[in-house]
Amino acid sequence: MDMAWNEPGGSGNKDPWGGGGRNNNDQGPPDLDEVIKNFQNKLGGIFGKKGGGSSGGSDIGGGEGPSGGMIAGILVVALIVWMFTGIYIVQEGERGVVTRFGKYIDTTMPGPHWHIPSPVDSVTKVKVDENRASEIGFREKTSSGRSASHIPKEALMLTQDENIVDIKFVVQYNVSDAKNYLFNVRDPDLTLQQATESAVREVIGKSKMDFVLTEGQSDIADRAEILLQKILDRYETGLNVISVNLQSAQPPQEVKHAFEDAIKAREDQQRLINNAEAYSNDIIPKARGNAARQLEESNGYKARVVARAEGEADRFSSLLTEYKRAPQVTRQRLYLETMEEVLSNTTKVMLDVKGGNNLLYLPLDKLIPEGSSARSINMDALPSSSSEPVRRTQREIQDRRQRQSLRERGGQ
Repeated sequence: MDMAWNEPGGSGNKDPWGGGGRNNNDQGPPDLDEVIKNFQNKLGGIFGKKGGGSSGGSDIGGGEGPSGGMIAGILVVALIVWMFTGIYIVQEGERGVVTRFGKYIDTTMPGPHWHIPSPVDSVTKVKVDENRASEIGFREKTSSGRSASHIPKEALMLTQDENIVDIKFVVQYNVSDAKNYLFNVRDPDLTLQQATESAVREVIGKSKMDFVLTEGQSDIADRAEILLQKILDRYETGLNVISVNLQSAQPPQEVKHAFEDAIKAREDQQRLINNAEAYSNDIIPKARGNAARQLEESNGYKARVVARAEGEADRFSSLLTEYKRAPQVTRQRLYLETMEEVLSNTTKVMLDVKGGNNLLYLPLDKLIPEGSSARSINMDALPSSSSEPVRRTQREIQDRRQRQSLRERGGQ
């Protein structure tokens, strides 16, 4: 049989890449066309086809399968692609929970991570920073635009004094532990809703109706929030309560009008109390101010009277000393000062005219013209016989006043 690859050497070397009868020094590169044909034949064998014949009529690799190296390469490529499917990214505000054949392995933080690809490991991403809401007693409007619905089964609760109230609550919460949220309870959101209803019923059951409907709403919400968080922690739900808001608290529709009348009466009572307190706050400070002013005035009057009395006592003591020295002069001086003080406040003057037996009465109130000073006298209107005594009396009064002022200055 002729061997096209090893002619004319005639040796038994059947290596198509070999040189046949050539020496090692004469070995050249393989034919490129033959290499491509061999590769195509091997690919055809992989997909169940037979390789085509060569130009010499011989079949090269027609009945052979793919080589082990090529299968290994394909497996390596597939393995690399499979390993790349294990890369995942956890966004900010999320936690990645990794499970291996359903068993919890780890919780990953935000950022790129890798896990053994499926079906070995799987990752569940949980949003922990998302604020969620749960309604008790009602449901908000849906996306279709339907109005909020009232749920009496959740809203009607019994108070401590055995009255029924209609309560509507909204709970704001988020996920604090992704592992507990996924594995400890079957439906954490439903569990929170039921726990909220239970906590609110317990708080309402320990409160009276008036307290629930009026000033106790904020206190009830705070107590319900604390109790709800304790229940969720005991169940290990992995949920954190942000706030519990009491939307409304009102009596049932059947007795709503009666309760509204009672509330209005209570509001009127409180309004009257506030008005009374406002009036009290206005009048009491004024009364206290008036009382303080009167006390100050009385203290001032007291000090003034005491000081005047002490001054009079001192003046009397000084006068007594002068009287002991010159009794006659002192009596005359006292008489004149007294008459001066008395006559200075009257408009009637009695004159003792020398050489006469009667006193002259001067009606000064009629002699003084309107608009003039009470102390000024129209001398022309007086009779000529009495004008001189009046002038002399005025001069004496002026002299006494001057002497009095000089004595007061000397005493100071």
